[in-house]
Amino acid sequence: MAGARIAVAGAGSIGCYVGGLLAAAGHDVCFLARPRIAQACAQRGLRMTDYAGNDVHLPKPQMVETPETAFVGADVILVCTKSGDTAAMARDIAAHAPSAQIVSLQNGVDNASTIRAEVPGADVRAAMVPFNVVPEGAAHYHRATSGDILIEAGPLPDFDTPTLAWQQVDNIEAVQWGKLLINLGNAVNALSDLPLLTQLQDRAWRRLMADQMGEALRILSAAGIKPAKTTAAPPGLIPHILRLPTPLFRRIAAQMLTIDTQARSSMWDDLKQGRRTEIDALQGAIIALAERYGRQAPLNARMRALIREAEAAGKGPPGLTPADIRP
Repeated sequence: MAGARIAVAGAGSIGCYVGGLLAAAGHDVCFLARPRIAQACAQRGLRMTDYAGNDVHLPKPQMVETPETAFVGADVILVCTKSGDTAAMARDIAAHAPSAQIVSLQNGVDNASTIRAEVPGADVRAAMVPFNVVPEGAAHYHRATSGDILIEAGPLPDFDTPTLAWQQVDNIEAVQWGKLLINLGNAVNALSDLPLLTQLQDRAWRRLMADQMGEALRILSAAGIKPAKTTAAPPGLIPHILRLPTPLFRRIAAQMLTIDTQARSSMWDDLKQGRRTEIDALQGAIIALAERYGRQAPLNARMRALIREAEAAGKGPPGLTPADIRP
């Protein structure tokens, strides 16, 4: 697909960052964006920075506000919406670009199947974005952690850019479950209202994260699901690493992940902006499995309940402590 036209369905943090780098690398990219983001990019251009000091500026990104304008004529559509918006976005794609190749760059494990149900016959690829992107002001998106995008294997345009690599894999479902385990920490970070690096240097927070992940791993085992490794350590080892004394944890973590002081979870940003979170696609997926297999997930259920309370309160991240969170 040399010279493919790419549409970004959902120009939020991930959509703007990934799509912006593709456009800066010479691809024809059109962003479906909210008016606020489209206006900011029209005034300032689109800026993408990262933890390694790279700084890329796209002076005139193609920002549009209607699905028809964004999707008609697209060869590839990158779906970057929140999980709760997947079905509606897929229906828009079916109406305007039913033959486009579709790539889901979303959290959770069910988005690709949701898209396939709404766009029958489409070439739909699930992908996993391992890194964290935070907004740094209007039209500026900063990648705060390391990692390459993993995507379901098959014919695909060359999406590699000087600062972002894509790798094809055959076990994307296992990869998605592995990433979901890591993403369970999004709620912990959102509830704490702390930078991720600060949180990870506190053993009480790490123990909470470890206990939540351990609970989820037991439920996945009961369901016969084997999550793939999405960090330098296998999923089953991560809770043990998180529980280590802080000096030892720091030495091991430094070999697993690059993270800068600006990193926070997307769920933290959702609460900050008064948006609906993806808690149902993350902790909710673990709770649903627990119910299906007759197990209990009290810590994941507690996380979901607290995030829903914060959403309803509309006051942003609540700044809880580990003791506040534990059931």
